Amino acid sequence: MDIGQLASRITHLEDLEAIRQLKARYCEICDADHDPDRIVTIFAADGVWEGAGFGRAEGHAAIRALFQQFRQMVGFAHHMVMNPLIDIDGDRARGTWQFLGAFTFREHNAARWVAVRYTDDYVRIGGEWLFQHLRAEVRLSAGPGESWAVPR
Repeated sequence: MDIGQLASRITHLEDLEAIRQLKARYCEICDADHDPDRIVTIFAADGVWEGAGFGRAEGHAAIRALFQQFRQMVGFAHHMVMNPLIDIDGDRARGTWQFLGAFTFREHNAARWVAVRYTDDYVRIGGEWLFQHLRAEVRLSAGPGESWAVPR
């Protein structure tokens, strides 16, 4: 293996780790009371947050407003993401993640377990990986005493 191939492989590994850290920061921000000011620091200026049941927020102002709503709605959140599949193509990448989270909601003090499939598009801007488009597809949602089994 020559130096160029080795450098390319190292860059690929560094990019993978940077994207993993980006997703970890996302989870940490959500679990830190859905901080609306911090969330925009990890999205491109024209970035999109999209989730079934929550709608679509495009651009920093809309994403900040959405996270202000989450802050008012969610009392506790614990995000756990796993099983990343990440494909990198230059300054763009795509990832899928599986998510399991525990939530409490301020209204009615309700608690829920939620499973989500994230499909993310990332973009490298100024040497930093950011979210371009985050999609959240809820696959399971159940409260205490509810069955999570969904007939198929």
